[in-house]
Amino acid sequence: MSELQQMDHLFDCLFPICRSITGDGVRQTVEILSEIIPLQMYGIATGTRVFDWEIPKEWKIRSARLTNPQGEIVVDFKNSNLHVVNYSTSVDKYLTLEELQSNLYSLPHLPQAIPYVISYYKERWGFCLPHEKREQLTEGIYHAVIDSEHIDGELNYADLVLPGESKEEVLISTYICHPSMANNELSGPLVATFLYQRLKKWKNRRYTYRFVFVPETIGSISYLYQNGDHLKEHVAAGLVLTCLGGPSPLNYKRSRSGKNPLDRIIEQLIEKGKIDGKIRAFTPANGSDERQYCSPGFNLPVGQMARTVYGQYDGYHNSLDNKEFMTIEALQKSVDEIEDLLRAFEADGYYVNQYPYGEVKLDKHGLYPDMNGPGTGGKSSNDIIDHRTQLTRILTILNYADGEHSLLEISEKCNTHILNLVPVVELLQEKGILSGPYCRKEMV
Repeated sequence: MSELQQMDHLFDCLFPICRSITGDGVRQTVEILSEIIPLQMYGIATGTRVFDWEIPKEWKIRSARLTNPQGEIVVDFKNSNLHVVNYSTSVDKYLTLEELQSNLYSLPHLPQAIPYVISYYKERWGFCLPHEKREQLTEGIYHAVIDSEHIDGELNYADLVLPGESKEEVLISTYICHPSMANNELSGPLVATFLYQRLKKWKNRRYTYRFVFVPETIGSISYLYQNGDHLKEHVAAGLVLTCLGGPSPLNYKRSRSGKNPLDRIIEQLIEKGKIDGKIRAFTPANGSDERQYCSPGFNLPVGQMARTVYGQYDGYHNSLDNKEFMTIEALQKSVDEIEDLLRAFEADGYYVNQYPYGEVKLDKHGLYPDMNGPGTGGKSSNDIIDHRTQLTRILTILNYADGEHSLLEISEKCNTHILNLVPVVELLQEKGILSGPYCRKEMV
């Protein structure tokens, strides 16, 4: 199967699963992903303190159904797991329509959509349904049955580490807790999965890559509780992946400092037109797990990558967030663009010219033409322009490859994006003229 076909198949396997912050849905999701990438799953027991939070009881749900006075099924959990308030307590009651209304949830502005409603930390029960169906309910006695329970269990998450030459890490984090929504759930895990497959094929990896799959918020807090010291010491950059399957261009949310290398690189790639995208400022007021990684006690250099951003499309947190809205092609484009970003991050650093005294005699190394002058050698004007551009980039790189200027800074002096300098750098390295890249502390 092609990569696109694999993505499509994996989406169809994962979409029907009823996920939450704990429970069988999370474990089943990890097990399916583990058939493609070597994830290691962990568990933290109910009641465990993780900073200011506590691991809640595990939620199990078997069935749920609401029946009208005529004995007809109004909503059934087996038709959509959005029909039940996520983490709902069990119930078996007969109620009037008036009594039932406080336990019904719908969206008047989106009358055909089933809303996604959660109540993780306060006990309640409820059903979610399209508003147009809610308005058709008639007076009488309704039978509400939810077969669920909260047990002492565990919260699960998974990770894997793809080793590189350096112990410095790039953190790739995504969440696996939303049920049956496409853009605002499955896009992140799918992009992370196939991004891993791409990076695994790289011949050389400068950085080590850590992939993390967690339930949102409580999961990343738990991961930090158990791995925070290691991450503080080793993470050089990171991305939280979410909402990457919609029709919009990439949309990057800066890290808390807004000044780490990944922030600057993505800004340049967008500014120079290599990637079609937008930049958002960091804010703790809304977002995803970057808020946990960027909390003051950790302040990791982690940004967030989205496409069609949460809260900015009609299908956000409802049944309209489906495969028709989130295309598999958009997922593959997200993988392509994030891979480009990480290639640029790998290339950035500090290089050293091995012949720093005067200009390098380029023709000696096969890097300068035998003849010079416009129109020589029967070359077209485009060939001459390309040669002059290449020569300019070679001379600029060698002049500023002094261990004090990063490749990103040098690319600005060349008025291009960093990826355009990568082939030149590789050529100079092959010729033995350039060494690196180094991080700044290696230069001290």
